[in-house]
Amino acid sequence: MSCQAKAPPYDLVFRGGVLIDGTGGERSKGDLAVKGDLIAAIGELGDALTCQEIDVRGKCITPGFIDSHAHDDRACIAKPAMEAKVSQGVTTVVVGNCGLSLAPLNWPLTVPEPLNLLGGTSDFTFPDFRAYVNAVDAARPKTNVAALVGHSTLRIAAIENLDRKATPRELKVMVDMLHEAMRAGATGLSSGLFYPPAHAAANDEIEPLVKKVSEYGGIYASHLRDEYDGILEAMQEAFAAAQGGEVPLVISHHKCAGPRNWGRSVETLALLDSARMAQEVHLDCYPYTAGSSVLNPDLVEDDVEVLITWSQTHPSASGRMLHSVAEDWGCSQKEAARWLRPGGACYFQMAEEDVRRIIRHPAAMVGSDGLPHEPHPHPRLWGTFPRVIRRYVIEQRLFSLEEAVRKMTSLPASQFRLRNRGVLKVDNYADIVVFDPLSIADRADYERPEQPSSGIELVLVNGQISWQDGTVNGPGAGRFLRLQPMQGQVRL
Repeated sequence: MSCQAKAPPYDLVFRGGVLIDGTGGERSKGDLAVKGDLIAAIGELGDALTCQEIDVRGKCITPGFIDSHAHDDRACIAKPAMEAKVSQGVTTVVVGNCGLSLAPLNWPLTVPEPLNLLGGTSDFTFPDFRAYVNAVDAARPKTNVAALVGHSTLRIAAIENLDRKATPRELKVMVDMLHEAMRAGATGLSSGLFYPPAHAAANDEIEPLVKKVSEYGGIYASHLRDEYDGILEAMQEAFAAAQGGEVPLVISHHKCAGPRNWGRSVETLALLDSARMAQEVHLDCYPYTAGSSVLNPDLVEDDVEVLITWSQTHPSASGRMLHSVAEDWGCSQKEAARWLRPGGACYFQMAEEDVRRIIRHPAAMVGSDGLPHEPHPHPRLWGTFPRVIRRYVIEQRLFSLEEAVRKMTSLPASQFRLRNRGVLKVDNYADIVVFDPLSIADRADYERPEQPSSGIELVLVNGQISWQDGTVNGPGAGRFLRLQPMQGQVRL
């Protein structure tokens, strides 16, 4: 936004909105002014002069939503409009989760699962993390981007045989690569010990990496080794790795998967609360009973519905239920899954009671875990944030709107060290969402997953309008958000 010569003190003033500041505190009514990329004033601003004025009476004004668990590593470069995210009010995405990051990896061979969820061989062309940072900045995406370094990515780059532990020399290579990435501005480390590229790693490999992250004041996010029967042991493993490296821990997309484990969130959250007495632990989650990942026959069970999101061998199966494909082929679901690979799937493997209990926990942040390159993605890619408000605030009254906004804004901002974001406060960055509390709702579903949500009326990213009246608007104003060192930590 800009004005002519002798510009008024403000570029934009929102008039008469319902202000929800992101802290969890009570809402208030008032005005909010923006100057450049910052929030310039909040309150009753009277006749303050401005280049642009927008009447938002009856509408909510909140900080921009922060997707604490995203896989937009390539999307923010290849599709910088980021429509799936800005259309639901997301102004910052945290990428590089589950041990999977696009960098640092320059890979000339077939990309192993599950890194193929991010892209193909031609997409892994970043020999170091700084090259990736530069590519994001050059793409000018519509959202801000903060990035974790994937442990599996480091393993693929450094280890000759992924079926074994790293040798001391290989571990040093991984630590050195992580050191470069942290210097370039990475937010921390993520792991996905559940997946084959990292399954052989134990905490004696994770802890040296986590300690390097600790030097920079970063964080550790863990896709647990087991979200099924062995979930308690897997949580203990993650707690130990983070505590040994002295870093905050985020448990990724916390769930109790498989019918045998439905209801066990009572146990897992009790264990989480116990760990939080000794260390900093949070979690992210999404408001759906289906997860989404690579198509794995070992996860196919007769009592769990499976939706095919993509198949390299049979592209026409995208969007179909696995049992339907198996019936057509006259085989079992596991056999059909093997023939469809490589591919992706949604697994309806969670109980709603667990989803409700987990998302209500005060340490729970909201993350989409969406996969933007799938032909038929999980609807969480487009609908997560409005769905939380519509389903759990308005319809079920599970928690207040103020608490929902906190889970989407200040909580992830504080955990991922996103300074001056996540709270409506003077001199914070103007990442702002204006939505209609009467009409906000997710419209994406499993049949039509790429549908923008309703009720998101305007989205500002760094003071620039990115979404307005149902369409992407203006130039990309997103930035790569480099980790800023904490007091007493390494100076970049």
